[in-house]
Amino acid sequence: MSNARHTHRPTRREFLRRSAAGTAVMTFGAAVPQVLCRAAESSQESDRVLVVVELAGGNDGLNTVVPHSDAHYAKVRPTLGIDRAETLSVTPDIGLHPSLRGLADLLEQGRFAVVQGVGYENPNRSHFESMDIWHSCLRKDQSRHDGWLGRYLEAAGVSDSQDPSALHLGHEKQPFALASRDVRVPSIQSLDEFKLRADESDEFRAAIGALAAPARTGGDDLLEFVQSSTSNAIMASERMESAGTRYKPSEAYPTSGLGRKLETVAKLIASGLKTRVYYVRIDGFDTHANQPDAHAALLRETGDAVSTLVRDVNAHGDGDRVLVMCFSEFGRRVSENASDGTDHGTAGPILLAGNKVKAGLIGKHPSLSDLDQGDLKHHTDFRRVYAAVLENWFSCASEPVLGGKFEAVEMLEV
Repeated sequence: MSNARHTHRPTRREFLRRSAAGTAVMTFGAAVPQVLCRAAESSQESDRVLVVVELAGGNDGLNTVVPHSDAHYAKVRPTLGIDRAETLSVTPDIGLHPSLRGLADLLEQGRFAVVQGVGYENPNRSHFESMDIWHSCLRKDQSRHDGWLGRYLEAAGVSDSQDPSALHLGHEKQPFALASRDVRVPSIQSLDEFKLRADESDEFRAAIGALAAPARTGGDDLLEFVQSSTSNAIMASERMESAGTRYKPSEAYPTSGLGRKLETVAKLIASGLKTRVYYVRIDGFDTHANQPDAHAALLRETGDAVSTLVRDVNAHGDGDRVLVMCFSEFGRRVSENASDGTDHGTAGPILLAGNKVKAGLIGKHPSLSDLDQGDLKHHTDFRRVYAAVLENWFSCASEPVLGGKFEAVEMLEV
């Protein structure tokens, strides 16, 4: 990013924008110092959407994408190992966990891919530190001010949009990946948060309406800014509120927490919002004990919800512009522990879904015999996946966003 904003003396408009951006009626404003993304070649390209699904806790990649034909797998997982006959076939040697029927169906349709062996050098096994590394692309000894998606939103130049540039759906703390100095990203639990309540006084409603009315002051910079920001926020909230009434799902979503979140995402996409990034999270992947049933339930919730979303956006004509990316902060140890579970590991798979993915396995499955102190060795830096999202999905220069040059993984048909 340019250093100009650290030396540039802000104008009154810039100061007001930054100061007021966090207030209730000015959530969606942004001051972008530099636009680094290339102009989209088509309206569809400019409307592309990324849906990030965070698998929090450290997903067991070995029992998600199962190397059932590797003799070492049965040896290190005598209890937790999944037999070839139970898996959902991907190749003669690798299958998906039996709970991932939804994703297996997408694979048959050419809409699901797995980037194997993803991680980073000198891995950290702390949930918080490792997730911070994935979110910021920086180590602990480096200055972390914002996240990779927050930097992308700044680079994309979203200040003119009336809609939120990104949305976090969930009750947990907003993911640091969305943090930005200039772009404010709302966190919501439901669309009900984006409407004026029925019990609001007439005076309050009138005041909000007057605040958003066109300026008649002939050049009052402060008033023009307040009116513009408020009008944009109200218009976005009205569109988000009305999305649920206009949208009809093509099929029933799972009643799980993730299913409800992704149904909301589908509603907002179908409503025509210009939101570029949706971020959701599913917890529970820290399976130190009693893993089989818990992991199966988590993978079923993930696979069923993601596959329903992909089918639904296709039914509404938006399939070509939606990409889903599922990641976790690390994988699990290769060997099972004595508690019918697995402990914190390193490398793992990233799961991708959508019409434009290069379906199937991308990269080799990590070796189960050539290990690093009992852990899988990664061969694909996670920032290479991010680079593919930025360069090939969003047409945005990745190096300024990621803080370095990373060769994009060939994972998209765009």
